[in-house]
Amino acid sequence: MKKIMMICAVFLGLAFTANTAMAQDDTKAEFKFTEEKHDFGKIPKGIPVTTVFEYTNVGQEPLILTDVRPTCGCTIADYTKTPVLKGGKGSIKITYNAAGVSAFNKTIVVTSNSKTPTKYLIISGEVVEKVTASSK
Repeated sequence: MKKIMMICAVFLGLAFTANTAMAQDDTKAEFKFTEEKHDFGKIPKGIPVTTVFEYTNVGQEPLILTDVRPTCGCTIADYTKTPVLKGGKGSIKITYNAAGVSAFNKTIVVTSNSKTPTKYLIISGEVVEKVTASSK
C-alpha cells in the first residue's frame, strides 16, 4: 500500500510540475511584428537602402533581444537594446548595401527570451545599374 501511495504521489508531483511549467510559458515575452518580410523592389546599385521592422511585446514578461544577426556582411542591423515591457514597442533597423547588380534575398536571425526564441526576418529586392545622365 505504501508503494502505491508513493507512486501516486510521484505522479501527482510530476503532473503539478508539468502544469506549472506550461503556465510559466504563457507569461513569457512574445513578438508581434507588423511585417516579417520586406521587399525593396528595384534599387540602384551603390545606394544603401534601409527598412525598419517594428514589433510589439504581446507577452507578459519584458522582451529582451539578445542578438540580431544578418546572414551576410552586406547587411547591417541596429535594434532596441533595452527590455520592451508588456504592450511596448521596439524596432529592428536593417540596412542593405546595394553593391552588386543582382537579385537578393537575405535573412536576419533574431534571438530573444520570447516564447519563440528565434525569429527570421527577410529582406529581398533587385539591385540594378544606376541610371546616369550619360546613359540616357
